[in-house]
Amino acid sequence: MPQQMIWFFVSIAFSFIAWGMVTARYVWPELRLRERAEALRPLLMLHSFRFIGLAVLVPGVVSPDLPPAFAHSAAYGDILAAILAFLSLLLLPSAAGVAVVWIFSLWGSADLLNSFYQAFHAGLLAGQLGAAFFIPTLLVPLLLITHGVAFRILLQPQPQHALQESRHRA
Repeated sequence: MPQQMIWFFVSIAFSFIAWGMVTARYVWPELRLRERAEALRPLLMLHSFRFIGLAVLVPGVVSPDLPPAFAHSAAYGDILAAILAFLSLLLLPSAAGVAVVWIFSLWGSADLLNSFYQAFHAGLLAGQLGAAFFIPTLLVPLLLITHGVAFRILLQPQPQHALQESRHRA
């Protein structure tokens, strides 16, 4: 394994640790006390920035040697996740909004995991990411962790008054 890849994976690991600590200390204690829609909104707003993944399609930002199959899969998966995040924000707190959040969370987390798989399968080298190096080393760990938080929120039982309020708005 080339040394650049060791540093790449170390960067990803440290990012998971740091974002995990931030989430455990600051994010989850705040969100766990909110009703479902209000807890999901900040996470969805964060994911609405996933259009940044389109950077891997911009010549000069990434190496011309970046495998096209990886770049297209990552970029289009991210833009779809961003669109689903925006749609979720528009539809919450209705039942349709919660359904779209489920679709977004399933798609978004699968897309991020697929990007890791595609990168490995294509033999991606960290240097091929160029200026987009920060996406998998800084943003992807945060996005995966917040998908986990979203799933936890979605799976939490809702207070009866929150369920009734959601039905009346739908």
